[in-house]
Amino acid sequence: MRIRACSITPLLLVSTLLSAAPEDWSTYGNGLENHRFSPLSQIDKSNVHKLELAWQFNNGIKATFQSSPLKIGNTLYLTTPFNHVVALEAETGKQLWRYEHPLTSKKSCCGPSNRGLAAKDDRLFMATIDGHLIALKRNDGSLLWDKKVEDLSLSVQESIDGLLEGVSLGDNAKVIGGTSHSFNMAPQVFNNMVIVGSTGAGYGLHLDTDDGLRVIGLGDGRTGLRGFVAAFDVETGNELWRWYSVTGENWVGEWRELTPSGANLNRDIGKEKSSAERFKNSWKLGGGSIWTTPAVDTETGWLFLGTGNPAPNMDSSTRPGDNLHTSSLVALDSKTGEIKWAYQQVPHDRWGYDVSSPPVLFETTYNGKKIKAVGQAGKTGWFYVHNRETGKLLFKSDAFVPQDNLFADPTEKGVTISPGIAGGTSWSPVTVNTAKNSVYVTGIHRPATYYRKHLNNNDALPWQTYTYFEFEHDDEMYGTLSSINLQTGKLQWQHNSRLPMVGGTLATAGGLVFSGEGDGEFFALDEDSGKKLWSFQQQYGVNAPPISYTVNGKQYIAVAAGGNKIAGYLPGDSLLVFSLPD
Repeated sequence: MRIRACSITPLLLVSTLLSAAPEDWSTYGNGLENHRFSPLSQIDKSNVHKLELAWQFNNGIKATFQSSPLKIGNTLYLTTPFNHVVALEAETGKQLWRYEHPLTSKKSCCGPSNRGLAAKDDRLFMATIDGHLIALKRNDGSLLWDKKVEDLSLSVQESIDGLLEGVSLGDNAKVIGGTSHSFNMAPQVFNNMVIVGSTGAGYGLHLDTDDGLRVIGLGDGRTGLRGFVAAFDVETGNELWRWYSVTGENWVGEWRELTPSGANLNRDIGKEKSSAERFKNSWKLGGGSIWTTPAVDTETGWLFLGTGNPAPNMDSSTRPGDNLHTSSLVALDSKTGEIKWAYQQVPHDRWGYDVSSPPVLFETTYNGKKIKAVGQAGKTGWFYVHNRETGKLLFKSDAFVPQDNLFADPTEKGVTISPGIAGGTSWSPVTVNTAKNSVYVTGIHRPATYYRKHLNNNDALPWQTYTYFEFEHDDEMYGTLSSINLQTGKLQWQHNSRLPMVGGTLATAGGLVFSGEGDGEFFALDEDSGKKLWSFQQQYGVNAPPISYTVNGKQYIAVAAGGNKIAGYLPGDSLLVFSLPD
């Protein structure tokens, strides 16, 4: 552990619900509902064209930078890639202190990024890529406790040797990721618990090849993990409960031929059932990562979270059945971790359709009645709206990206599918404006061709195939930012971007929606029309969710500009903070 102290400011103690102060941004979603909406309105449609860079902080680590800062009192708290935490003066950007987590290894399944912190009173909490959860003093960054959540050395990653030996992967194929536990999400704090989930449980073998990114799913009987979410005591760090997204109980589910919303999954149920006994223990390596920060219903104490794809990723030959509860929206009791309900968006997922964008809580009207709802933007390209108490699907939105050959089975010759493995939408958080009954969703149009090939190995082995995808040509990809009505699911407007959108949105009471592009543009749209009102250009991809806050009566907009390596967006190290001129 290393702490660099530049100066120390007096600690302002705050209540458990840190998000109560409108001038602050003290939880990942600016409230436990995950709305990511700011009630600030000093910057509005009439003056946003005057917005200028107030200050910039460079963290010194040029790598995928997805952090969403917290602002509490007069201080910004920011995580960096490889798990540093930095405290900055929110008005000037002056560094106050810096904590550097002593990583046991910088190698991670899913890259070095971290999506942010949680806070409770005088404490900050961070999950690390090497499997730890740590608590820091908020006033000086000193370590309070450090708990190992999972032993990453027990993970077995895929390789291009062994079963894939002899498979044509190109002369320069390089492994850039594989299945292994890691922790990238911003934790959530509720009722003296800090809650965090594991990622990478069904990540798949990620290769950088001559033809670009290739992800391979291979059921080799060794790789694959079970994703989980766990709760820890904020004072001691002691684990209180742990819920695994995959268990041996009802792993096969109902053998659904259709998704719960009625789409054909193109499954060979008879073939799957014939191998069910042989692969009855496949749940032990079943996947189901927890990628993003849960929403919390403070009245019921329920958590709402999404689970990742099953393992092996895409290749389903060794995991017959629905593979519960992967690729699902799930409600848990925060006191015990007991499951209340689950809705599986994609049973027997063969396309990498994680439920990875953070769920959001709001009210909607259904059959003339007000209903407490939970919504989630899917990789499938729909925004799903559910009854929060029962999990019943109330409706899906209009598709916010093109859909073509959705749920087609991968083939030897290849089948091109939209959305591909990138989504729909990915981990990017949405924004809810309840006054407008609107949700703002960033989208990805990047078709992918899925292949299922036979291995050159012993026919007596249980695994005979591998599945992978290749993205289509770059000129066929773009992004969307959509306004969707929360009462009807109808698209209200859509802004098309040059590149697939990764990072998320911010909406404010000034009538603005902020987001960014992978080529370095940060922009503001009119919330009513989607018209672009302002933009700022710099070199690094803007692929993190913005926030807004005030200091001494002045409103600021802050966003990390550090790109996204796996998407091909230039990595950087900048935090950009904007305000109106004095």
